[in-house]
Amino acid sequence: MLHKFLRRALFPACAALLLAGAAAGVQAAEFINILTGGTSGVYYPLGVALSQIYSKAIPEAKSSVQATKASVENLNLIQAGRGELAFTLGDALSDAWKGNADAGFKTPLKKLRAVAAIYPNYIQIVASADSGIKTLADLRGKRVSVGAPKSGTEINARAILKGAGLSYADLGRVEYLPFGESVELMKNRQIDATLISAGLGVSAIRDLATSVKMVVVSIPPAVVAKIDDPAYQAAVIPANTYEDQTADVPTVAIGNVLVTRADLPADTVYKMTKAMFTHLPELVAAHSAAKAIKLENAVKGLPIPLHPGAAKYYREVGLIK
Repeated sequence: MLHKFLRRALFPACAALLLAGAAAGVQAAEFINILTGGTSGVYYPLGVALSQIYSKAIPEAKSSVQATKASVENLNLIQAGRGELAFTLGDALSDAWKGNADAGFKTPLKKLRAVAAIYPNYIQIVASADSGIKTLADLRGKRVSVGAPKSGTEINARAILKGAGLSYADLGRVEYLPFGESVELMKNRQIDATLISAGLGVSAIRDLATSVKMVVVSIPPAVVAKIDDPAYQAAVIPANTYEDQTADVPTVAIGNVLVTRADLPADTVYKMTKAMFTHLPELVAAHSAAKAIKLENAVKGLPIPLHPGAAKYYREVGLIK
């Protein structure tokens, strides 16, 4: 009798514990928090579009979007388990994997795993026409915003200036601000130029072009060649990308990567990867930079290992063996 009584008493408690454990397991894979960047950049609208895609394609997961300071913050958050998918620049990702403290990574971030190489970022230096800035050398003594502190953009700014034989000490004043705030200061004539690392047609620069007569500053191939990082490649901002930009402008391109955590279930990452590549038109509708996202480039130049879930999708479509 006592045996029966104990069994009856303990069964509900054990069942509750089992259900709670199962629920916790499901809950761990139920949320997809997408880490992006500032709302006036490219990462954010693409993150919103991805969230909408996931809501339909992975209905069992609750998808959300978080505006951040972009690459460096995103990678540290992923390492800390505070996000499931993040946008980042390839050079920042390489620094994170190595643990480059100067770039904002105190230790190597070994929980990071790649989902896909996506579109390239273009370094876009814009100056107000009345500042007199036409070349990189003209930035000497000027007021320049270089991006949020230790963001991927700010890492790019240091590299570009170094390649041109300049440093922050050569500038008249340095502001560490995200795209939107930088543009507002330019509109108010409080700074002379800003460096923005983003996809072509970024809204912050389009917005600036409607308010201020501006110049897109050239970054010549000779400067690119002096940057000691293979992630930096010579590129061109095509004519008419922005209002009154009537000629091609030489610049630098750096690949962007989508990153996740090693401990995220393979099935979840598989579904995320598949949903993105089967809904590319929706990403293009969110921002024209997504036109450069190609399945055939998804595993090119990745500085960290692929997540097994992403690798499963790429094997399925014949991209890798």
